[in-house]
Amino acid sequence: MRSAPTDIASPAALRQDVRTIGLIGLAHGSSHFFHMLLPPLFPWLIREFGLSYSELGLLVSVFFVVSGIGQALAGFVVDRVGARPMLFGALSCLAASALVAAAAQGYASLWLAAALAGLGNASFHPVDLTILNKRVSAPRLGHGFSVHGISGYLGSAIAPVFMAGIALATGSWRSACLCGALWALIVLAIMVCNRAALDDRLGAWSQPAPDAAGSARAEHPMAFLKLPSVWLCFSFFFWSTCAMSAVQSFVSPALHAMYGLPFTVTAMVVTGYMLCGAAGTLAGGFLVGRVQRLESCIAACLLGSAALLALAGLGWLPGLAAVVLVSMAGLGTGLAGPSRDMLIRRAAPPGATGRVYGAVYSGLDLGFCVAAPVFGALLDRGLSAGIFHGAALVLVLGVVSAALVGAGVTTAGHAARAAVRG
Repeated sequence: MRSAPTDIASPAALRQDVRTIGLIGLAHGSSHFFHMLLPPLFPWLIREFGLSYSELGLLVSVFFVVSGIGQALAGFVVDRVGARPMLFGALSCLAASALVAAAAQGYASLWLAAALAGLGNASFHPVDLTILNKRVSAPRLGHGFSVHGISGYLGSAIAPVFMAGIALATGSWRSACLCGALWALIVLAIMVCNRAALDDRLGAWSQPAPDAAGSARAEHPMAFLKLPSVWLCFSFFFWSTCAMSAVQSFVSPALHAMYGLPFTVTAMVVTGYMLCGAAGTLAGGFLVGRVQRLESCIAACLLGSAALLALAGLGWLPGLAAVVLVSMAGLGTGLAGPSRDMLIRRAAPPGATGRVYGAVYSGLDLGFCVAAPVFGALLDRGLSAGIFHGAALVLVLGVVSAALVGAGVTTAGHAARAAVRG
């Protein structure tokens, strides 16, 4: 029998929420850590196996292709078997990927390691957000989304230092991979020991299971794909990720080409963007609970970021000022993050949380896969300003998608209230 929810204002409820949010933050940070399992080791892999950067770049594509396809499918499994078993399986895959990389004897082994890491990464968004939605009380859910986003930024920031640092300290890139595997196994052990706080079937704030009659009337599992809001959310993630791909991979050489800054300076822009994004995400967790029209909040934040990127792309500023502006653009994308996750929650039909998050978040992986060659081609043609203007443009397109999602959610809410009154 489902126990009655604890009073939201009680210390026990606060402890439960904090525990679940902390565990999910740790898990999500670990998934982003494994985004960067191999890239920091590329110089060592080139010396070991004689690979080119093009061959190593293909490993990144393998990761995101497997993750993107797997993420869309993982949502169905989460809704059927629960999020907690999927979380344990995902962390096991991440540990296995690092062990395979540590034992790699050639390019094929590295492909397998990248594919396993992508498979492990595929489950995290539908798993994490399902658990947060079902176990965290509504007043603290925005903070849960905020911690979830911040942990992703931190995981991506820590991995290069961790992997390259251990490789340099030990003189062995294989030791770094073994330490990565150990990290995943430690996190898995923490999750297993605290599994009660991750049980999405019996979450204190989850809705009761439907009765038999309700189950009989349940729609087909694929019915959610007919909802325009799902595809609009997907497109929003796609566009916003295209902008992030431009910043992470191409803004540094673009700043070097346009402003003549040394790479030691331009490389700081990605770190600045990530730190500003983390700060924005933290603030966004407080903002989301105070905003009714989430799409308006998202629009203001992303349009501000787009304006900063477009200004940096004009080439009129001092070089260091352009670095600062691009870094500050991360603040707007970070602020929009918790509102974005809450908007998707409102758009998801009952009982399809995992499927919706899985389908929508696969737009992230597709964005990384598609944007990289497009922005790379702009640089190859000497169109450095196009990196900034293109990133600004896709953020504006993301605003359009968010606005259409918000309009659909608002219309659905009005229709539901009218039906109740009727």
